[in-house]
Amino acid sequence: MQAVIKNLPSGAGVYQYFNETGKLLYVGKAKNLKNRVKSYWRFTPKFTPNPTQSPRIIKMLEEATKLEYIVVESEEDALVLENSLIKQLKPKYNILLRDDKTYPYIYIDESNDFPRFEMTRKVVKGKNITYYGPFPTGGRALLDALYEVYPLVQKKSCLREGKACLFYQIKKCLAPCEDKVTPDAYAELITKAKLSIVKRKYLIGSLEEKMTHLAMQERYEEAAAMRDSIDAISTLTITSNIDLANTLDLDIFAIQNGDERGVIVKMFMRGGKIISSTYSYFRHTHIFDENEAYKQALLAFYSIDSPHIAKQILTAHPFEDSDQVASTLSSRFDKKIEILTPQRGAKAKLISLAMQNCEELLRKTTESTIMEQRIADLFELGSIPYRVETFDNSHMMGVATVGGMVVWDEGKWDKSSYRRYELHARDEYGQMKEMLSRRIEKFKEAPAPDLWILDGGQANLNLARTLLKEAQVNLDVIAIAKEKLDAKAHRAKGAAKDLLYTIQGLLELKPNDKRLHWLQRQRDEAHRYAIAYHQNKKRKEDTQISLLNKKGIGKATVKKLLDYFGTFEAIQNASSLELEKVTNNKISTIIKNNN
Repeated sequence: MQAVIKNLPSGAGVYQYFNETGKLLYVGKAKNLKNRVKSYWRFTPKFTPNPTQSPRIIKMLEEATKLEYIVVESEEDALVLENSLIKQLKPKYNILLRDDKTYPYIYIDESNDFPRFEMTRKVVKGKNITYYGPFPTGGRALLDALYEVYPLVQKKSCLREGKACLFYQIKKCLAPCEDKVTPDAYAELITKAKLSIVKRKYLIGSLEEKMTHLAMQERYEEAAAMRDSIDAISTLTITSNIDLANTLDLDIFAIQNGDERGVIVKMFMRGGKIISSTYSYFRHTHIFDENEAYKQALLAFYSIDSPHIAKQILTAHPFEDSDQVASTLSSRFDKKIEILTPQRGAKAKLISLAMQNCEELLRKTTESTIMEQRIADLFELGSIPYRVETFDNSHMMGVATVGGMVVWDEGKWDKSSYRRYELHARDEYGQMKEMLSRRIEKFKEAPAPDLWILDGGQANLNLARTLLKEAQVNLDVIAIAKEKLDAKAHRAKGAAKDLLYTIQGLLELKPNDKRLHWLQRQRDEAHRYAIAYHQNKKRKEDTQISLLNKKGIGKATVKKLLDYFGTFEAIQNASSLELEKVTNNKISTIIKNNN
């Protein structure tokens, strides 16, 4: 490693430290690789870590035995690559924030006479477009409320029809399609609606009146739906009496590391009013680094497709790379963006408000979080498993082979992240390998969780650890399998115990242990999800087999074709020559004539 460090190039790049087993310890970036990496070390009288470094870095350097680096064209490229590698590979000594979702915005294109409000997560092309947001939650409820309270053009197709419809009859539209309202009068209505997006008092008041009216008519389900909309809109913002200049837009970020986990709070001020806010937790680390945290948070949040970005970003703490991050974002959005940490005045009060919310969120500890901490302690995990992915596969005599991945996130199922896999391997080990490999390939787009739970025993645990090591990803893994009775593992056998396979060895918990129940719950949800997919796929395959049978193709021939081609779709797409190689000219003709 010493020789590599002495011969580093002087250009910008990213460097990676590994330990003796090849485990990735740390990813960093540098404007000048040679100078940056050399600063970590003292070369005389012997090669040792520089004692002026932070305890976190010294601890990492003491473990490091190997250095690799990637040269890039600019410091900006190094910053982006570093951020990407940290998300994808989960290095031991880097902080890892949760990946930010793209939040929706409400927008309006006023280039036509009778515009509508719409939702978007991306930049919309047009010269006269105004964005409102982002809205981490409640955006859809807010949009629906606008159309409930104001008689705007309700559907995109309305104007094309040229004829007043039911919306006009029930007084939810003014029928501009029949010229029953002038563009100027409609524009006044749009102005009121735009104001309601930011100042929601009138909007909520109107919804409450409608809710009361519905309840009095005993239309309780509709009244309940209206109540839910009011709640969603009301919880959009952190309550604040701080008002700034009407034209001022600010994005505010505050990050705090606690004893058990860290939290990031984001608030969005538009026109001098806080219009929305959100928060997320991240895994606890004893080597918390504010610079890394803010760097990741800002680069992840402001993707290239962000519809709107404030020219001023406030952070609760100053951080080393703020100028470079500001420069990168300015280049990304082609406008000057500042990152500031105000010390006094109204902006400092906004920072204080965000930090108060950080402290309050860190005080909250749910029953689920307590369980996750207990799981981390029991298995000596590298982090508390706030986000867990559990895998299972399902088949019947090799037919309709599928896999399922379910996701547990912050104490609840994240069903939008569930994934199903159509598998082609013939044995269960190969099927698990196929499923895990495909998930690893997606780590760049959807970063790794805190923990993997696999349905299976030691072989699957070893497989996962090997695949993760090859990908240089740090991720804890637990496998759970039924104890084998009569050389078989039967889920239905009540006497069969669940055994846990970990890096520390085999572990057996008592049947009434809540930690075991938590793990079983993860495994059972994955099994349910995979089974549902398997049953659906098998029904489709049974139908296709039946159709081939009716055409005079026997079950043995169908199996032969499936063994060779893998799927019915591949059979249908195969050429006559390929089909003849597997069967004969007669079977090939039957299949091709009935495509």
